[in-house]
Amino acid sequence: MEHISQLATKIQDTTASPDILVISRLFLPKEAVIGEYLYNRCLQDPEQVVVLAASCRGDKVFDQAQQFPVYRWPDAKCWLGGFLGSCLQPLFNLAASFVLAIKLYFRYHYRYIEWGHGYEFPSLLLLSYILPIRFFIYLHGNDIAGILSNPVWRSLFKLTLKRAEGIVCNSCATQDYLRNTFRLQTPTHVIHPVVRPEKFGLASNGKSLDELTDDDGVQISIGDRLRQAYNIPKTAIVILSVGRLIKQKSFDLVIENLPLLLTIGVDVHYIICGQGPCESELKSLAERLRVDKRVHFAGYVNNQELASYYAACDVFAMLTSTNTKASSLEGLGIVYLEASYFGKPVIASRHPSLIDVVRHEENGLLVNPKSGYEVFQAFKQLCQNQQLREQLGSQGKELAKRKTMHRSLYMGQGLEVRS
Repeated sequence: MEHISQLATKIQDTTASPDILVISRLFLPKEAVIGEYLYNRCLQDPEQVVVLAASCRGDKVFDQAQQFPVYRWPDAKCWLGGFLGSCLQPLFNLAASFVLAIKLYFRYHYRYIEWGHGYEFPSLLLLSYILPIRFFIYLHGNDIAGILSNPVWRSLFKLTLKRAEGIVCNSCATQDYLRNTFRLQTPTHVIHPVVRPEKFGLASNGKSLDELTDDDGVQISIGDRLRQAYNIPKTAIVILSVGRLIKQKSFDLVIENLPLLLTIGVDVHYIICGQGPCESELKSLAERLRVDKRVHFAGYVNNQELASYYAACDVFAMLTSTNTKASSLEGLGIVYLEASYFGKPVIASRHPSLIDVVRHEENGLLVNPKSGYEVFQAFKQLCQNQQLREQLGSQGKELAKRKTMHRSLYMGQGLEVRS
């Protein structure tokens, strides 16, 4: 990692001459969907990019291991204290990214900026007037919800989009929303997130998705090992959900279906990975329905441990509610894609933001979460039909492996990234 004071140092001979500056306040090793998305983007063209991002815990060790230069601006809370720093962090991000982007231009003479999200976009707008560069802006859904509610920000945001060389959306739903809202002539592209096996500690050391080796050198199933930890029989059906425990995620709908599944003879267990304000409410619901012994709250689960949960489950279910206006800007759910990557069939809400990752009767079943009958029939169908689970899981695995290269942004527009 290099900080502000190191910008004047001589470029190492091993450093390529990057054409693209990727800027984001969210970047690994901080766990965030946007940060993971942008990191995967950088891995596609490591010799072409230099990264400018906000500092986070563990960034020094992480940045030194990368194939591309990473620069960080400091956390405002370290300078101004916790409360004041938190209040001024957005303004600090805007100013720091602006100043450092200019300094990095005189060091690298990059030609393009890829702005990683809708946050702090005024900095990008100013840079586009000051520097002789072209830029792309990435939009994920939730990152633009606050912008649209402010008339001034909305006007400036529209100007920024007009000046962009292109807009990159992580889902077709976000792309459609932008087109209908702003009616811009700026080219828009959809580049879906990809699943990086190394995130789960699988590919980098040759471990398969299904098996690990214990301390005695014995090969064991990571799924079976997790089931043993929760005292779940091998023959039982395990439903998994991963996410923040909030009402919008509708974990309660899954819990409410457990007694019905038990009634028809399905030996079912439900594991929930995540934390949030609704945890006590969900536990009370499970107790009231007398399924508390079958609902397992795992709490926060880090990425490497999460692989075991995906491997252990038979069905992945997230019935996100769509009854709020903000849900129309819901970002593409990476957990659905991860479940497919592990070969698990998905049950999800029939919502525009999910059609890119959950295709009805191809890698899962889409349902109306407000229809109790429809939800139950989906669970019944997958829980009782092993062949269908395997078919949807296998097709989902292939779907999750597809990816679009970010260098395609520079094709057919008179742009060419230096090789």
